Amino acid sequence: MDVTLLGTGAPAGLPRPDCPCAACTAAQGENARAATALLVDGALLLDLTPGAAFAAARAGHSLAGVRLALLSHPHDGPAVEVPAGLPQPGRVPDGRELALLTGHRVRAVALDAPGTGYAVTGPDGQRLLYLPPGGAPAGLEESAESYDMVLADVVGRPDALARLRAVGAAGPTTDVVAVHLDHGVPPGRELARRLAAAGARAVPDGTTLAVGAYEDVPDVPRRTLVLGGARSGKSVEAERRLEAFPDVLYVATGGSRSGDTEWAARVHAHRERRPGAWRTAETCDLVPLLKDDGPALLVDCLSLWLTDAMDSVGAWDDAEWAGGGERALGDRVRELTEAVRATRRTVVAVSNEVGSGIVPATASGRRYRDELGRLNAAFAAECEQVLLVVAGQALVLRG
Repeated sequence: MDVTLLGTGAPAGLPRPDCPCAACTAAQGENARAATALLVDGALLLDLTPGAAFAAARAGHSLAGVRLALLSHPHDGPAVEVPAGLPQPGRVPDGRELALLTGHRVRAVALDAPGTGYAVTGPDGQRLLYLPPGGAPAGLEESAESYDMVLADVVGRPDALARLRAVGAAGPTTDVVAVHLDHGVPPGRELARRLAAAGARAVPDGTTLAVGAYEDVPDVPRRTLVLGGARSGKSVEAERRLEAFPDVLYVATGGSRSGDTEWAARVHAHRERRPGAWRTAETCDLVPLLKDDGPALLVDCLSLWLTDAMDSVGAWDDAEWAGGGERALGDRVRELTEAVRATRRTVVAVSNEVGSGIVPATASGRRYRDELGRLNAAFAAECEQVLLVVAGQALVLRG
């Protein structure tokens, strides 16, 4: 079964008409995208968009053989003209299955937002799932087998992919292709980087894909360290990397700090930003978590873990530091990095990068700065990917 992507953009296309933003300005050439529409084996059209007939012709296809045209979501604006000879497009009630004379079967999938998803099975048994913009499957049950291909709004609704993975509908061999791409993410390398972190990819308009064919999508790094300064966006970047995972344990190393209203506001903001399905553990005891099997870990952050570790070894007292505290801290850091090296879990850790700022005025401040630099370097050495976030922009240092 072949799928030709006549368009891969949001309903308004990319660039959006009359939008002066940086992403739209950069959306030129193969980064420009028409509204998403799919042509399956020349017989099935999923979403009719303006210029679909010309897009098909540019891709070397024709709409003359289309036997069924389906819409997946409400279309704003004037009605789209139906090319001559094309069946009148419509929507299928949730759960209903249609059979085409070509041997394709199409089942309507219920969503948690206005619209309809379509699961298509080809004559030879290949299976694809197409989801509309802003939609995620609702009421999923455990799947006997995973789809060969999923085409979805990975950027806008990463939790849709997480839901599919949770029930086995999207597995390690599923080719996940991002569609409905909008101006929320700069096109090109930044888009590819974000999608790769979710185990997905994007392709230019007009691309024809063979459903079930192996695609060499970059593996999701198992261990990632995200560095950055204060309010740099490092926590947002770390959280974004795990939004498409079906199960995540958020490890908060800062505690609740009873009575500190500013800290409580920070904690609340972090919780509001995280997916509701994530679980939270407030602890600095990271080694047992790394040694155990389980869901992905998001550790936020190592700098607060270090504060706790330095407190426990008396690092702020010069006599205790010289009398064994420094050695004890080194042992704690070594135990942590060895656990990171041996872990089987997916881990994303956040840490502050403080060595490039003002030299602390106190000896204890300089000691903390130095030890955090050593911890970051040791932790980074055990990670497949290391990122530095500056002004909300992620720079890949490794991986």
